[in-house]
Amino acid sequence: MRSDTPAAHTAEADRLLRTAAQYPGDREPLLLQAAAHLELADDRPGATALYDDLLSGDPAAPHLIRALKAANLWEYGHEAEARAIIDGVRRARPSEAPPWEIVAETLEAHDELEEAEATLTEAATLLATDTPELPHPTISLLTTRHRVRRMLARDHDTWDTRADRLHPGPIPLDELHDPKRLWSLGSDDPAELQAEITRLRAELGTYRTALSRPFPVAVLHWPEAELTELLASYPELETEYPTYRAHLTDIEASLRELAAAGTPNLGIVRATVPSYEAFAASETSSPANADLLPQYTTTLAARARAVPWPPLTTAPCWCGSERTYGECHGGAQDGSPAGT
Repeated sequence: MRSDTPAAHTAEADRLLRTAAQYPGDREPLLLQAAAHLELADDRPGATALYDDLLSGDPAAPHLIRALKAANLWEYGHEAEARAIIDGVRRARPSEAPPWEIVAETLEAHDELEEAEATLTEAATLLATDTPELPHPTISLLTTRHRVRRMLARDHDTWDTRADRLHPGPIPLDELHDPKRLWSLGSDDPAELQAEITRLRAELGTYRTALSRPFPVAVLHWPEAELTELLASYPELETEYPTYRAHLTDIEASLRELAAAGTPNLGIVRATVPSYEAFAASETSSPANADLLPQYTTTLAARARAVPWPPLTTAPCWCGSERTYGECHGGAQDGSPAGT
């Protein structure tokens, strides 16, 4: 079965719901993923039912769930209810960027550019502080605001300038967000078309950075004690992990490569031997089977066990050292710890 068919998305939603029953502590992120798959299967009422189920309890991210519900409702004809939810999210003034960005993109998708810009400006006022570094979700919000304002032909303001400065891609945001670019897609000039393909590829790394769906692309991290225990019990895996230092370097290098390719929503999941052994047993396989490692990683990520990458340079490094990320893995070009 192809992975992008409605039937495949329905099957994946069913699998996630079964997993949620097995791991009730991870129910919220699993149901959010299931709802997203139901939306992709065009079962929007089914997705709404899952959002309502989550909101009937005491969810950890109520504003995010309401924003996702509003986006879903508007897509199948419930505009008035969606607008009411969006107004409620804005009044609540969430302290996280994703709900703001989702409701703004919902308004943008339905040609409500003025309201989308107003929403993003409210969020920027609240979240885009004068600190030297901003969390990546807030940077994404400023990038979205830049795009909407470009479509409205607004002059640059302080936040637009900051979005330009924080943009990591080779093509400036003004060019990426130029409304006139649409006309170039109808060109007969191969050089123009190739240039636009290059721009679109660059834009994939910044446009709709997957904040609206909790689908982290995660890499597995074995803490040193856990890796030692793993290799003592299953020496067959030594080809995967020749040394602990190499393991850490591979993690950082892999994530940098994914980021350079425009992959959004990256994360790291921390492994333990008992958890991995339990997963292998659930798959009726041996922990020595290296093919299980990617599946184990995906399962942990689906259960919201991923820590976002990269951390701020002033935050503790993901590897567990006592140094900041900027002093440790974040300070080297090859992914190895800085200063070693």
